[in-house]
Amino acid sequence: MKEMKMEEIKKKLKRSNVLIGMLTVQAIATGLQLLSKVILSKGTFVFALMAYRHVVATLCIAPFAFIWERDSLKKVTWSVFFWLFMIALTGIIMAMGLFYYGLRDTTATYATNFLNLIPIVTFIFSTVLRVEKLRLKTKAGKVKLIGAMLCLAGALTITLYKGKVFHISHHNKHQNSSKDHTNMVRGTIFLICSCMSYGCWFLIQAKVSKVFPYKYSSTFIICVIATIQSVVIGLCIDRRKVSWKLGLNLQLITIFYSGALATAATFCLISWAVARRGPTYPSMFNPLSLIFIAITEAAFLGEEISIGSLIGMFLIIVGLYSFLRAKSKELTVRIESDAVDAEASPPQNEGMHSINMEIPILARESAKFQSPIQTQEAKESNVSSKINKLTEK
Repeated sequence: MKEMKMEEIKKKLKRSNVLIGMLTVQAIATGLQLLSKVILSKGTFVFALMAYRHVVATLCIAPFAFIWERDSLKKVTWSVFFWLFMIALTGIIMAMGLFYYGLRDTTATYATNFLNLIPIVTFIFSTVLRVEKLRLKTKAGKVKLIGAMLCLAGALTITLYKGKVFHISHHNKHQNSSKDHTNMVRGTIFLICSCMSYGCWFLIQAKVSKVFPYKYSSTFIICVIATIQSVVIGLCIDRRKVSWKLGLNLQLITIFYSGALATAATFCLISWAVARRGPTYPSMFNPLSLIFIAITEAAFLGEEISIGSLIGMFLIIVGLYSFLRAKSKELTVRIESDAVDAEASPPQNEGMHSINMEIPILARESAKFQSPIQTQEAKESNVSSKINKLTEK
């Protein structure tokens, strides 16, 4: 009996390991948001912060890549390098850089609200590009859509509705609304562009995980590319030594924290989750960081909690749970259908499928139409042969 219980516990842990990983990512993101807002408000140069944090991330991830996935570095082709370059460009330079500029011009809570739009953007992009199907005729598809809309409604409620407020801490928070909201419009534009870049990044991650499924090596290469991109773009914007100078202060702590945890660990966890559950799954956890930030600011920084924020958090939790339940059902049905197709298909189709996994991403999309065309040609040849036999008779 004890052995049976231990096996059941192990199975449950294996099923929930992706969930635990995504919760860890959001906890790390919470600390990063608060630290980044403080140092950016003090004038830290965005591209200097991104360059230094990815240097730390490269040093942290390098041992894992060279020890556990040494042979994978030999499999990096020009096609793989191109898509890794695009991941660094969309997920770091564009998405992260634009978010930092938006965070600098607005507030931490306001900027984090825009991260909750990423599931909607990713869901729309993946549906338009046919990476994922909407499946509105199924129950799971309807629940998934409702869950995504509830998350968006919760984020908008926290942003637009305030209601009564109360404090859970005795800290006094100094506010300067005229200074904080001077560049609100510009910051909002930055944050919207950041959300769109994150949506593209998740889709590229899903594709690259099939072509180059080595999370440590891919993260190492991405960090190296992102470091070079940040330095080149940063020097084009600001070449002053003051902007790139480091000191023994909170900026240095933020760089090591963001490089070791928020970049190295987070990239590995997200890449792993995308490979296991799809591109939409990690982005649906972003609303949790808003809840963590609200609680942390209220407890340690004296930030007020409003009725609107509590209602929004409730909607986000319900929407997140609904979406994940529908997503898990779709994943189960997909695995079962793939198993049935694998048993029914002849051996030559398996070989063709393995070849399609290695060709470039755009070619993989067109390769889906190979088998219907081949079957159509086979039918036409069979018909022509029968006609020839009848004419001979």
